[in-house]
Amino acid sequence: MLRLLFVPLLVSLTALVFTGCRREEIRTYTVKKDPAASAPSAAATDATTAPAPGSDAAMRNTAVTTADGRGLAWTAPAHWTVGPEKAMRKATYLVPGENGAPGAELAVTAFPGDVGGTLANINRWRGQLSLPPIGETELASALTHLDVGPLHLDHVELASAGTPPARRVLGALVPHAGATWFFKLDGPDAVVAREKAAFLAFLQTLRPAN
Repeated sequence: MLRLLFVPLLVSLTALVFTGCRREEIRTYTVKKDPAASAPSAAATDATTAPAPGSDAAMRNTAVTTADGRGLAWTAPAHWTVGPEKAMRKATYLVPGENGAPGAELAVTAFPGDVGGTLANINRWRGQLSLPPIGETELASALTHLDVGPLHLDHVELASAGTPPARRVLGALVPHAGATWFFKLDGPDAVVAREKAAFLAFLQTLRPAN
């Protein structure tokens, strides 16, 4: 009789043990790492890849409105040829090099307002030639002022620094009718230096368009 009671009791205890093991297995799971926690945020990514304000890259990525309304007219030197139309430009002229060597290019652009001011624009051109920026106290000595009819313009001459090939820029800023016009002759040092007299004569032909 005692043996008969012991067998069902043993079976019941065994079943309870296995049931407990199965319940423990059901409660065991793996926590997956949240991908959002390890991935850099969009703001952090933008902070490391966004171009610095005022840089050339920033301007390329920013919609720019060109100046409309009353413009300027000019007479280009006979040996400058009209170049292809380009975005945001009022005109492009190509200046030939010597014996098939690369030539220079004159870009004419115009934008509303002062486009950041004279100092910012001169420093932009300096940066394109690997030159350090200048301050307000150095600006006056870096510019040459010209009065051409009713126009009051400033022009600058810059030569590249660092590794060859050497480049030179002759640039002029012309405020007119609520906008600023830019005339920038850029190219190999020897070509642009040779064209300085022609560039200055070109500036003397600037006039408000009828």
